[in-house]
Amino acid sequence: MASHTESGSLVFHTNQQIDEIYARLTKTFQSGVTRPLEYRRRQLLQLARMVQENHTAFEDALLADLNKPRIETTVSEVSHLVTSVLYTVENFEQWAQPDPCETKEAWRSGWGATLYKEPKGVALIISPWNYPLVLTMNPLIGAIAAGCPAVLKPSELVPTLTELLADLTSKYLDPNAYVVVKGGVPETSHMLELRWDHIFYTGNSRVGRLVATAAGRHLTPVTLELGGKSPAVITDDCDFDVAARRVLNGKIQNAGQLCVAPDYALVPRAKVDAFVQSLKKAHDEFWPEGDHPLTGSVPVSNIINPRHHARVVNLLNRTKGKVVLGGEIHKDKSISPTILTDVPEDDVLMEEENFAPFLPIIAVDDIDHAIRIINAQPIPLVIYVFSDQEGMKDKFLQRTRSGQLVFNDVMMQFCAHEMPFGGQGESGYGMWFGKTTFDTFTHFRGFINVPTAQEPFLMFRYRPYTNDKYEIACAPGRAKIPDA
Repeated sequence: MASHTESGSLVFHTNQQIDEIYARLTKTFQSGVTRPLEYRRRQLLQLARMVQENHTAFEDALLADLNKPRIETTVSEVSHLVTSVLYTVENFEQWAQPDPCETKEAWRSGWGATLYKEPKGVALIISPWNYPLVLTMNPLIGAIAAGCPAVLKPSELVPTLTELLADLTSKYLDPNAYVVVKGGVPETSHMLELRWDHIFYTGNSRVGRLVATAAGRHLTPVTLELGGKSPAVITDDCDFDVAARRVLNGKIQNAGQLCVAPDYALVPRAKVDAFVQSLKKAHDEFWPEGDHPLTGSVPVSNIINPRHHARVVNLLNRTKGKVVLGGEIHKDKSISPTILTDVPEDDVLMEEENFAPFLPIIAVDDIDHAIRIINAQPIPLVIYVFSDQEGMKDKFLQRTRSGQLVFNDVMMQFCAHEMPFGGQGESGYGMWFGKTTFDTFTHFRGFINVPTAQEPFLMFRYRPYTNDKYEIACAPGRAKIPDA
């Protein structure tokens, strides 16, 4: 069966080739090749070398596909991945050790209750176009560390990066265990018909539902890393200049096409003008006189394609908000960072995640008003709060829900390798990052060994049932319950 191309730029795998890859990786897993810790260590180090030795090639690929500035690729994708791999190499052997389960009752203490860490099996990792390197390879780090072979399916919307990943993965990693599949919607749909041992999907909630439905047919566990409308809450006590600089910097990364970008800002009504002035000041710091976000020396990233660009322009045309900064459109490629005020709570920009370089500002009466707006939306991936007020953290922990809660910065949660990351509800489910990514691809297999010498003690469970046996069985249920 011949391969075919998408827009003449990327040669897709056929369904037959996908089936052959699936069979090959299944055979590899069943052979036990990926289980030894030394094998996993070698593959992890090879992954680190792959990223480090091809740093410039990855920058070139994302510049070609997204017009992403080199420093953004370096900070958020290349350097982050090298750090993540080395952190895992340093710790995964400890993570993989069996965990004895503490046993309090003496009669069970000799059973050796233990949790063993075993690889789930062959994994499928489906990643998006916006951060295609890190969102493909970060889950792979956990899969390798856990001993799982994996099929990687990057987005067809970044053909240069996908082709590069396919080429490098086959050279640096074991080709019988780790393979990049190139394809679009039909090829991905075919892969979802197969029985995987874990599926890790990053993308939007619409496709996430399709992935979860397909996985459900095989009862396959799934991690869904989705998105949502992540708010930035500005309180009147914060340093507006610092808050504005950090929010705007988070908003312009990859032209706002990032699941953890601040989607909108909630600002005290009396402080909106002051916050806008701080945003304009930050904008002028990022692009001094003579420079420009669309045509300057290092322009912002492109919107991924003309279709998405048209969607974003349509949002800008339909909003009732007032553009106070930006709003410039460059061909069908990019849009300047745009700040909007006087945005109603039911505005088109509040209907779903913008995934654009827009920051709508909604004026609020107080923190309670801000919390009501947040709670009226689906659960976001993250809530950003800029405040040093005593008790503000507890208020947001107790009265809101989100995947994560970050104070006084945006996106810096990705620097905390030790802290699990994940969504809730519409923003996804399942956790990952650092050890948690290892756990995601690991089956925790319980073990006990009940000595035959205990048979006389355990005779009460057998028929024929008697009153004496009944009294023995009832004893645990009669334990004293504390008053409070």
